[in-house]
Amino acid sequence: MPKIVRFHQLGGPENLRLEDAPSRQPGEGELRLRVQAVGLNRAESMYMHGRYFEQPELPSRIGYEAAGIVEAVGPGVDPSLVGQRVSTVPGFSQNRWGALGEEAIVPAFSVQPYPAKLTPAEGASIWMQYLTAYGALKLFGKLQPGEFVLITAASSSVGLAAIQIVKAEGAVAIATTRRSSKKQQLLDLGADHVIATEEEDIVARVQAITGGKGARIVFDPIAGSFVEKLAECAAPGGILFEYGLLSLEPTPFPLVAAMRKALSMRAYTLMEFTQNPPLLAEAVQYINERINDGRFAPKISKVFPLDQTVEAYQYLESNQQIGKIVITVPQK
Repeated sequence: MPKIVRFHQLGGPENLRLEDAPSRQPGEGELRLRVQAVGLNRAESMYMHGRYFEQPELPSRIGYEAAGIVEAVGPGVDPSLVGQRVSTVPGFSQNRWGALGEEAIVPAFSVQPYPAKLTPAEGASIWMQYLTAYGALKLFGKLQPGEFVLITAASSSVGLAAIQIVKAEGAVAIATTRRSSKKQQLLDLGADHVIATEEEDIVARVQAITGGKGARIVFDPIAGSFVEKLAECAAPGGILFEYGLLSLEPTPFPLVAAMRKALSMRAYTLMEFTQNPPLLAEAVQYINERINDGRFAPKISKVFPLDQTVEAYQYLESNQQIGKIVITVPQK
């Protein structure tokens, strides 16, 4: 029987269990993956803690972003997919289709072939990060050359993808991290400027970097009271994209700054466009072209084997990483 990862109560990574489960046949609109690697995301951590959009129905599987080989397809799914290397685009129910384990049943709409130059570990490290950043910066933010973009929590995989997109579009990437210990690495990974928010005045630094103009786009997963400072960093007519709630605090609307500067602030997730086939196809083409020509390169922080799933998620929650954490699955 294949091994899968589940949890039986809400809480931290210590509740994750590697369990035997019967192999399943895919149903209507589904396919079965022989999983080779799974990329970890904050979404799963929030999910297991009961802080995500979807509440777990216990016991619950987990895992959004898997790379593997299609072994079987259900009714209504193109049979030519069998044998293909694909990876999953996050945005489906983890209750129903959690992907972490040796085998995963996933919705066929969630899979995309990934560039042949990538390993399975890298293939499991692209969609959440690049699609999340693409949707905010390109699709909705209409990023233009020369603009200033403020990217908070920039050492995350999504933050690094945002830096790469900003640079590819000829704009200026201002990255933030809490402490200066990650500053040089972020500069080496393409950021034009890095601000350590626990050591520097972010508003003063952004104003200095931009010559008083401010950042036209702010791309932020932290939220909470921090948005008040981010609004002060924004340019007149700017927009704040809030794509996470890492602070776990109530998030105010910065009304005074918004009125003074005519700012917009909007909640955002990649699910706004990933289930729209034409928009998703455009995004996938954009990402694949830039991976293939070398402008984009996923950075993997650390790799864990499947039997160290608990340690992998503990490392995720420690905030030590720069880039993606990946679990690899032994092949039988």
